[in-house]
Amino acid sequence: MPPVVSARWGGDVRFLLRNLLMKDFRIRYRNMSLGLGWSLANPLVMMGVLTFVFTKVFPNPSSAHFPAFVLCGLVPFNFFSISWVTGTTSVVENANLIKRVRFPREIIPISTVLAQCLHFGIQLGLLFILVLASGYRPKDALAWLPLVIFFEVVFACGMALLFSAINVYIRDTRYMVESANTVLFWLVPIFYSFTIIPPQFIEVYRFNPVAAVVMAFRNILLENKAPAESLMLRLALVSTLTLIIGLAAFRRLRRRFYDYL
Repeated sequence: MPPVVSARWGGDVRFLLRNLLMKDFRIRYRNMSLGLGWSLANPLVMMGVLTFVFTKVFPNPSSAHFPAFVLCGLVPFNFFSISWVTGTTSVVENANLIKRVRFPREIIPISTVLAQCLHFGIQLGLLFILVLASGYRPKDALAWLPLVIFFEVVFACGMALLFSAINVYIRDTRYMVESANTVLFWLVPIFYSFTIIPPQFIEVYRFNPVAAVVMAFRNILLENKAPAESLMLRLALVSTLTLIIGLAAFRRLRRRFYDYL
């Protein structure tokens, strides 16, 4: 069995992160003619389909400007779902690197989530354009948006750490995560409003970080008001706990990575 990686590492974390991010970028857009355009194509297509279905087939009175309403849900959901899936497979996909180079293994799933921030930023630009074009004018409340995004990134990192470690031992984990994302799409109010959720389920939605982020996005961008203090406290609590649990589980499970990679 290869020697156990030392707990101390004297390398440059920023250098390693930069190279892992560039690797992800090059692999993702290799031989693609649209390149970064795919970051815009996916949410635009989904927005168009959902807008048609819920304004023409099943009219939805949730918002007068449904495209902006639905994109406020799609953009944060897409970031989390892709980060979760790619983070889950990140350790297994970098098995050769783990076996050959000594470095903190936690960097791999975290770098995978951070790589998605580039696409998140591009989609946020599209969202801002659509929000302004729809007549909304968010001003003072915009100061809350970076904090909301920060907690979503923290939550995604925690999930990536936890499930990437489990996936080393149980390779079906990836498919469970993909299935969970399909279910989550319907449980997060992307194309429907929080106001139609039955009272007995409201607390469940409020403790769902992705649903909380969608609610905060709509508060800030469509209503120009700060998210509720209780919502931000729950988001901060669940995101932070997820990161702590994910990091602790990853460090415990990484001890036997070499036996399974």
